[in-house]
Amino acid sequence: MEQFLQQLVNGITLGSMYALIALGYTMVYGILELINFAHGEVFMIGAFVALGVITLLAGMGLPWWVLLAAALACAIVVCVVVGVGLERLAYRPLLGEAKPLGALELTSIGLFVSAAWWLYHAMRGSLSGLNWAVGPLAGTVCALAFWGLYLYLSRSIPTRKAPRLSLLITALGASIFLQNAVRLVIGSRDQVIPSVLPPGGLAWSGVEVSYSQLLIVGVSLVTMAALTYLVQQTRLGKAMRATAQDMEAAQLMGINTAQIVVIVFVLGSALGAVAGVLFGLFFQTINFFIGFQAGLKAFTAAVLGGIGNIPGAMLGGLLLGILESLGAGYISSEWKDVFAFLVLVGVLLLRPSGLLGENAPEKV
Repeated sequence: MEQFLQQLVNGITLGSMYALIALGYTMVYGILELINFAHGEVFMIGAFVALGVITLLAGMGLPWWVLLAAALACAIVVCVVVGVGLERLAYRPLLGEAKPLGALELTSIGLFVSAAWWLYHAMRGSLSGLNWAVGPLAGTVCALAFWGLYLYLSRSIPTRKAPRLSLLITALGASIFLQNAVRLVIGSRDQVIPSVLPPGGLAWSGVEVSYSQLLIVGVSLVTMAALTYLVQQTRLGKAMRATAQDMEAAQLMGINTAQIVVIVFVLGSALGAVAGVLFGLFFQTINFFIGFQAGLKAFTAAVLGGIGNIPGAMLGGLLLGILESLGAGYISSEWKDVFAFLVLVGVLLLRPSGLLGENAPEKV
């Protein structure tokens, strides 16, 4: 019984992080019927931002909660930029909405490329004066290249939506691009995040719950509760639900659906950033491949609960984490993934729409 309760606690901790990532998948699917496979890489980038922030601030003697807040804030900002960039540069042209890039978007591209160039040479100890100067030049060239491409698309290609398969392939390509970009900049070796979360914990009847586990579950629950309130109780949430139900009807009612799509990517990327920071601080070892692994499991959790269903994504993430933990504790840690996916297959055979049912509109 003690082992069962301990594995249950571990599973809830892991499942809370899966649920946060799964929400990003299910929100985008609910609006666009798009499986954003690059969302796992957004989660991974959040973990690496936490690594950089904590490494930079660790020697200043700041309290752990200040370090955590700084890591979360920086990760959310960076991941939101990446997520919105994916929507604007990779997905929107395929939805028949290719328009020339504005000054803010061009500036963001330039700054992002420049920062990546500087970080690449800083990690390799070759950040010379020449490389400092080349960074803005590389950013400017990339920004101009994107501006020219989108100018061509907006003038030369008729407005039409690409097939769903094209969107899926683009999402996979964006995932591979981000994964290898991080590998080239950071390297392929595992990176260790300094220990920040408070040590110790609570013990009851042989079951130990660390303070870090309590913190992770608490942050996850607060985040999911805030998202639920936003979607169900606010005017923005009503617009999001209307857009998901029927995008054309929502446009006729005066809802800016393009803006709603951007907001969905912002929220999903922010949730992925929070999950990435919590994952990195809890496991402390990260690499460029964790986004693929966690993203695949989070997508499985979204399908398990019911793709497009926000409560279903939360439930699916928690259940998948618990199943994985129980499989590792009672069968073998090498078979934990197989056990979780077997349960998924069984559930989908009995209920193809997921535990709480699919909540996605039929679009033509």
